Amino acid sequence: MTDQRPMPRILVVLLCTAGAVVTLAGIREVGSIVGPTLLALVLVLAVSPVRTWLQRRGAPGWTLVAVPLTIVLVVLLGMVAILTVSIAQMAALAPTYDTQFNQLIVEAQQLAGRLGIGTQQMNEALKSFDPGKIFELAQGVVSGLLNVFSGLILIVVLLLAMCLDAQALSRILSMGAARRPRLIGALDNFAQKTRRYLLVSTAFGLVCSALDVTALWLLGVPLPLLWGVLALITNYIPNIGFVIGLVPPALLGLLEGGPRTMIFVIIAYMLINFVVQSLIQPKFLGDAVGLSTTVTFLSLILWTFILGPLGALLAIPLSLLARTLLVDSDPDGDWAAALISGAVPPDGGTGPSPPRVA
Repeated sequence: MTDQRPMPRILVVLLCTAGAVVTLAGIREVGSIVGPTLLALVLVLAVSPVRTWLQRRGAPGWTLVAVPLTIVLVVLLGMVAILTVSIAQMAALAPTYDTQFNQLIVEAQQLAGRLGIGTQQMNEALKSFDPGKIFELAQGVVSGLLNVFSGLILIVVLLLAMCLDAQALSRILSMGAARRPRLIGALDNFAQKTRRYLLVSTAFGLVCSALDVTALWLLGVPLPLLWGVLALITNYIPNIGFVIGLVPPALLGLLEGGPRTMIFVIIAYMLINFVVQSLIQPKFLGDAVGLSTTVTFLSLILWTFILGPLGALLAIPLSLLARTLLVDSDPDGDWAAALISGAVPPDGGTGPSPPRVA
């Protein structure tokens, strides 16, 4: 009888790591296809309750495809239109701030002189700074978001195909629940968590955006609607999205009303973000995400590196999908799931593992 020794754990770790690196490198190489496909999948999951609601009320079959697809297209095209128009407005607005910026340079030089740090090098650095760079930064942020939707035709085609297949795929998954209950349950849990995350993030993102637009309008910062849309989009970027949405209006506030306006913009954004996203939103979101703070931040870095700006926007849904396929569908994955979520199981991880599925 042959002695079958188990594979050393270090070898298993190395093989899994190598497989992950090869897989992620491959995804990055075909990111222009994978990114829009994953975005279309997330959007279809987001509007799937609309299809279910129509189906329960006996709506015609064509409405099960047309209505969810129309909702998604209206949202996408609306965002693209606002971002496109805003880029043109910023390009026309940039030359009007030369006088204000020169005045800011004079005031900065005077303040540095009063503090005893007015060196020649500092004066040369201030004089060499171009006010157009602030608008280049703002335009770069908005253009980067617009590039997310650059494959709009591919996204629309994928949305149409997925909407057409959604009903049949739902029945197929239901049929497979008896043979692969763990996998089907994990996929269903992924869909529910993704929808809840998107719903809560969108609802509170709209609240934050409306408050941001109001604050910017009261402070006299130009293009408040654009910065509101930017705040809504960056709300889906974990950890650093708030900062990305704050920088352009704060810099524009500096040019429009000086340091005082910039400080008021920063204070307003921080108060709105703290109250809405730090105090209220977590109570509604709860444990829907199932990812610890560290895992969330690392997933943001990873998916941004692989898929660019689109990876940053979809960092949470993509991490949930990876967890579903690699951890939640594994009968022995309870300990790994607890490690990823940062939540200790009720039984302390000592309970019996669920039965294996053939």
